[in-house]
Amino acid sequence: MTDSQSPAAFTELVNLAARSLGAGVVDSNDETFAEKENLLVAAAAEFRPHTFGHKGQIMDGWESRRRRGVSAEEPHPTDEDHDWAVIRLGAAGVIRGVIVDTAHFTGNYPEAGSVQAASVPGLPSPAELARAEWVEIVPRTALRGDTVHEFPVEVEQRFTHVRLNIFPDGGVARLRVHGEVVADPRDLAGLTFDLAAQEHGGVATGASDRYFSSPHNLNSLGRAAVMGEGWETRRRRNKDNDWVELDLAGTGEVLAIEIDTTHFVANCPGWASVSGRDESGEWFDLLPRTRLQPDTRHRVRVEPQRPVTAARLNVYPDGGVARLRLTGRLTEAGQAALALRWLNLVPAAEAVQALTEAGLTAAEAAAVTAARPLADTASVRSAEAALQPADTPDGAETSRRRAAIWRLLGV
Repeated sequence: MTDSQSPAAFTELVNLAARSLGAGVVDSNDETFAEKENLLVAAAAEFRPHTFGHKGQIMDGWESRRRRGVSAEEPHPTDEDHDWAVIRLGAAGVIRGVIVDTAHFTGNYPEAGSVQAASVPGLPSPAELARAEWVEIVPRTALRGDTVHEFPVEVEQRFTHVRLNIFPDGGVARLRVHGEVVADPRDLAGLTFDLAAQEHGGVATGASDRYFSSPHNLNSLGRAAVMGEGWETRRRRNKDNDWVELDLAGTGEVLAIEIDTTHFVANCPGWASVSGRDESGEWFDLLPRTRLQPDTRHRVRVEPQRPVTAARLNVYPDGGVARLRLTGRLTEAGQAALALRWLNLVPAAEAVQALTEAGLTAAEAAAVTAARPLADTASVRSAEAALQPADTPDGAETSRRRAAIWRLLGV
């Protein structure tokens, strides 16, 4: 692995370790000089020279004490001795890249670092996480001081936690974990929710302009606290308009739209419209061109039309929007596709447990899990048909197995 001087493609994906999504640093073995929570601060790290506390220069990052050997004859730590911090991702998903930023750590940065990841459902304690099965996603790699290290990841698995290891000790300013959100389908089945939200898998895929702030702010959790937490374009000097496109969490029907211009007063767009893209790739109006008011949450119910996979917000001619919400529900096909992707990406033990809880026997669940990847409903039917035939003349066992599998898929 090497670090890069130019932004990697994965940085355009959601930061799964964003505190705005609910991420947190749940454990570390040492934080003597600087707190582990600094790793996830959204802003870039700062350095204030000659700002000292009781433990020395105050650093904007996570910094451990200096490790020592076991004796005067062996004063340096061994290769096995190292420091670490465990981070709960705000949204579980497939990790496409990790950023380890040693900004302002020059004489106290680690010699090397690595990153591991694990999938542990629920709300595990630090002790439970210590017993988890950790997968290496970034191998041990030399680090430099005051450098943004970008590491692509090619492990095709859904993770809930990461562990940053530093060798042997030192400081890291920030950690970013970019990837694709993969929601648990059981959390969304039958619900009406924001189809565009980052926490469910919505992601901004393109924008006409991002001069003042990122389009990824549009579908962040919560309300914007300040103008900078929304999406704002530069002043347009031609007759075109600005726009953002977003992929939705899954194929669904939009029932209501919210365009929030909170904090945008003199730079609010004059008008906005929202389009949807159906499964054939055709765009159509969800909300026609509508006048906007400054510093206002505009909420409009819309009649369900054909299902959409993506949406496009148009603003006329330019300006800023704090949030875009597309309240709706997944179609049956959308729910099944989301469930299949999740089932293919979780560890085998999790897949077996989920199928067992849905109603399969342990042996049946293991057989279906072994048939992964399940690309579509046809492959699910094939895996179901391959199970041991039922002995009952009325086919009750076959019906039970079929019901269990399709119950997990939400259809």
